[in-house]
Formats: sequence, C-alpha cells, structure tokens
Amino acid sequence: MGKTGLTKFLNSLESEGIRTVYADPKAIPTNSKLVSIYPSSSAKMVVLERDAIRPKGKKVGKKFKVLSNNDIEKIFSEAKKGLDFVIIEVLDWKIIPLENIIAKLHKIHTQIFALERTPEEVRKMFSILEIGVDGVIFEAGAISDVKEAMLYLGTSTFDLSEAKIIDIKEVGDGERVCVDTASMLHKGEGMLIGSRSNFLFLVHNESVGSSFTSPRPFRVNAGAVHCYTVSPDGTTKYLSELETGAEVLVINSHGKARRATVGRSKIERRPMLMIKAQVDDEIGGIIAQDAETIRFVKPDGHLVSVTHLKKGDTVLVYSKGATGRHFGMEVADEYILEK
Repeated sequence: MGKTGLTKFLNSLESEGIRTVYADPKAIPTNSKLVSIYPSSSAKMVVLERDAIRPKGKKVGKKFKVLSNNDIEKIFSEAKKGLDFVIIEVLDWKIIPLENIIAKLHKIHTQIFALERTPEEVRKMFSILEIGVDGVIFEAGAISDVKEAMLYLGTSTFDLSEAKIIDIKEVGDGERVCVDTASMLHKGEGMLIGSRSNFLFLVHNESVGSSFTSPRPFRVNAGAVHCYTVSPDGTTKYLSELETGAEVLVINSHGKARRATVGRSKIERRPMLMIKAQVDDEIGGIIAQDAETIRFVKPDGHLVSVTHLKKGDTVLVYSKGATGRHFGMEVADEYILEK
C-alpha cells in the first residue's frame, strides 16, 4: 500500500470510530487523532524491543509469542516489572492460554492486546472469561475487513426513523416464524423485519411477560415466512431461511446492532395482521402474527402491541430508498417496484 493509499486507509479507520492503530507514527497524518502503537520512541504507546530503554512519559509494552505455560509465566514476570501493556500472539491453542493470561494480568492492571487475522477471532477475543482482552490488533487489508470485524463486535449502527402507521388489516391465517436465539435479549432490542428489504420494522423480543404469558427474552416472534431480516454481513434473508446456527442482527432502539445465533426457528400457522407505515415518500409493510405478544418500539422507547396499534401511531423502522436484491445482495442500479 503506497503512502496515498495508507493515508486514505487511516482516514477511513478514523471515520469508522477506530482510535488506536499499530502503525509507524510517521505514517499517520499530522491532523489525525489516531493513537499509534509501534516499536518507535515517537509512538504514543511504545513497543519495547529486547532490552530497549524505556522512554519517559510514554506507555510501554512488549510483544510475546505463546507456545507453552512457560511463556505465560514469562509474560507475568515481565508485566510485574511495570509494563503498561502486552501484545500476545497465540498459535494453535488460543482460548485456554488467553484465559490464563487474562486471569493473571487482570490483577495487576496490565492491558492485553491480542493479535488476530479474522473478524470471527476478533469477536472471540473480547468475550474470553467474560472480561476479554483490552484490544485486538487486527491485520486488515481493506476497510471492508474492519467493517466486518466491527459488525462481529456489535459496533455497527442503523439510522432508525419514525414511521407513521397508515393501514392495519386482518389478512387471515399464514405461517409465521418465531426466532429463538442463543442470547438473552434486553428491553428495547429486537430484529428488523419487513416485507421489503428497504423498509424494516423494529420487532421487539418477548422479554415482557403478562398475567397470561411468561417472558421469553431469547425470542422474537418475527413475522410471516416471506419477510426479510438483515444478516450481519449486510445481506438479507427470508425468515423462512433461518435455522439453527445461522446468525442474525439484534438491534436496539438507538440503532446499535449486535450478532445473535439462532438456536431454533419455529414456523407455525397463525392468524395474521398486515401493517403498513410511511416515512416521507417510502411506504413499507409487514405481515405479523395477530397476538398481544408481538410488539413494535415507539420513538420514545415504549412498546406497543400490534393488537393495540392505531392509524397515526409512530413506530421505529429502518428505511431507505428502494433497491433490488439478488440472493440477498443489494443491487444498487436495478429498477424495482414492490407493492
């Protein structure tokens, strides 16, 4: 990557919310706020090589390769001498060695940065022992790799809009999909669901119980089999395609997304409602089960059951201009008219 390409890449990282990079500080633009980690005394966080002298006023650390427990003991010994951070590269065994390192260094407040090469591994590093590492040095060749890793970390956001309900109608029986995830979902969280890929309603999870039902905080009673939902890679899937092991995006009322794994998908025949809403010139709809436990999220964060919806009510949706889809992938220039 040439100097111009590197500058563009670093600027893109900063615009994506990245604050720290493993890069020569000389390569970072002077107007950038990026913090550099590097084997250079000019870096803000200096990686010491061999017996290099510790520069004054800088955070310092060392890089270690872990092949055995002896290496872990060496890391602990070096950290106790006053290292602010350590950079860890683990090869065949990853989880157990890092669990041991986190357990030891957590007590002395030495930061742990792990070296990883795939977005999947990045996510795993932040969940070890529920504490996770303090950071991951991710070898990325393109900004798209970084965006994918951020999706794995749940740092992606969607700009949600207020949509006005314009039509509600009973449409008889149909097959609806209940998505039981392997995660506990919180109040305000749900899935983006809709009959059109560019107009998706925030359908809330079933964490709210009643005198007639017990809470099911892992479940989203999502909608009819034909409805779309968003996948972590940015493509869409039909609800009928979801199955055990698939991953879906869970969105909260502020638009922040995180991944969840499907534990079970249930398709059952139920009475259904058609609901339409409008944002500016865009109109979208959803067919959902006609039941009190299916709820949308209002702009103020309160929940409203589909059985209590009225024309003129406002709910949160994700809406954008219409585009075509080919096997779930967006086709920007294709003409499409959906009704």
